[in-house]
Order: sequence, then structure tokens, then C-alpha cells
Amino acid sequence: MSAPDRRPRAVFLMGPTAAGKTALACALAARHPLGLISVDSALVYRGLDIGTAKPDAATLRRFPHDLIGIRDPAAPYSAAEFRADALAAMRRLVEAGKTPLLVGGTGLYFRALERGLSTLPEADPAVRARLASEAAEQGWAALHARLARLDPLAAARIHPGDPQRIQRALEVIEISGRPLSSQQGATRERLPYRVLKLALIPADRAPLHTRIATRFDAMLAAGFLDEVRALRARGDLHPALPALRAVGYRQAWAHLEGASDAAGFREQSIAATRQLAKRQITWLRGEIDARVLDPEADGGADRALRALDDFLTD
Repeated sequence: MSAPDRRPRAVFLMGPTAAGKTALACALAARHPLGLISVDSALVYRGLDIGTAKPDAATLRRFPHDLIGIRDPAAPYSAAEFRADALAAMRRLVEAGKTPLLVGGTGLYFRALERGLSTLPEADPAVRARLASEAAEQGWAALHARLARLDPLAAARIHPGDPQRIQRALEVIEISGRPLSSQQGATRERLPYRVLKLALIPADRAPLHTRIATRFDAMLAAGFLDEVRALRARGDLHPALPALRAVGYRQAWAHLEGASDAAGFREQSIAATRQLAKRQITWLRGEIDARVLDPEADGGADRALRALDDFLTD
């Protein structure tokens, strides 16, 4: 007979943008002593509220989320930093008698937390700034082509439209003199928790697409462009920063610089958000140990609650 698993427990609630993750997380937290931790690469930044669909003040008062608004948008935030911050938040919650529930759509952060990270060179601000400058002149497609020459394996795994990972791969090569792909074998300690994974994956994407469009229009009505104008007015931010490469913010910044009219900006932003959701769903389908819930199906919240009940009581 095997020994009981005495590791502390944690829940991953994953899903594409606009799938209803926050509402479900709060519903679960209303029934169990859970502590919520955001897993979102845009929500970590202060001042990015409307365009990230940040939970409103009333929700955050009732259901506080760790790792929201912890970094100024001028300062990039890495997966390694997220892992360290998330582990610290999880320890605090367990010590307080709560089960950590990590909710969000940033697959890289979930993967880093669960599986650890390769021991890679630390970021070099000067190298990053130069690569960003080169991308502004040549385009990220050109830098992805450069990566394909220097590290074909890494380039095959990194989407040409993922500037943050392209930049990091080229930075690692430049600092270490070795391909990123050759350095990703040795990982740090894996997550010392027993994990229940819940994945919101819609069987039909049409309702999700409708919700994405409706939500974006609500963001515009709530003053999203004014939010981006305020960020631009600071004077120390630029569109190559990870915070401002977030979907919606990238398009809004370009629109305010005259790259598109209002209709084109809306269309581009909604299309980019749909593409983000598609990538997130593709990643989630690779999480073979996750319990899949269709956010459009009746009873999805009840099924999630039953899975959580079983996980916490077995």
C-alpha cells in the first residue's frame, strides 16, 4: 500500500481569455477556503486595468487576488519572477489554512510554476534594449528568422508573433554563446504541491468570440483609450515593453500614433484577442492531466465544484 500524499494541495484554473475564469474562481472560493492567485502576464502591471479586464474593486474586496498590480509597466516581469512570487504567495496561503487557487490564462507561467525553469543567464537590460530597437527597425519576423538560423529548435517552438520569447531566446544566445534549446534540459525543483487542474475549453468557439467582441466594446466604453493615453503621457514607456505588447494595448498604442482609424483599431484588437484565445486553447489541449470543462455548457460550475470537493476531501 502506497504512503499517503502529504503534500499541500493547490488548484490550477486555466482557460482562454474571456472564458469566465474569474467568475468561476470566485464561485469556488465562496464555497471553500481558497486563496486566489492571478496567473496573468498583463495583470501583474499597475495601471493596466481596463484593457486587462481586471476584476472590479468589489470583487477584489471580497475575493482578494495575489499578484495583481505588483509591477510598474516600465519594468519587465519574467516567468522566473512569477514562479518565485507565486510560490511565496502559496506558502502564505497554506500557512493561513487556505488552499491556493491559481487562476489565469498565461500558460508559460503555469508551466514555469509546475515544472520549474531552466537555469539560464539573467536578463541583460542593454542587450534587451538593443534587440527591441532592432525589432522596431526590422520587425520581429526578421528577428525570428535570425533565431531560426542560430537556434532552429527554439525557433520551431516559438511563434513568430511572440516577441517576448524571441527576444529572450536571442538574448540568451548573445549572453551565453549557446543556443537556448541546448540549455533547457536542467530544470529547477518541480512544484512541491499536489495539483488539481481545471481547464475551461469551449467546444464551440463562436460564443467565446462573441464575448470577446462584447467585452472589448465594454472596455472602450469604460475608457480604455484614455487609460492608454495616460500611459503614453508618462513619457518613460514605449511599445516594445512587455506590458505594452499585451493584446489590446499594442493595438491601442499604434492607433493613438495614427496607425489605424477607430474601426480598424477595434477590428485589429478583437482579431488579436481571438488569436490569443486560440493559442491558449491549443496549449490547454496539451495539458492531458487537466479536467476539461466547457464554459458554455450548463452545469459547468457544479462539475468544477464537485471535482474540487473530491480533491479536497480524498
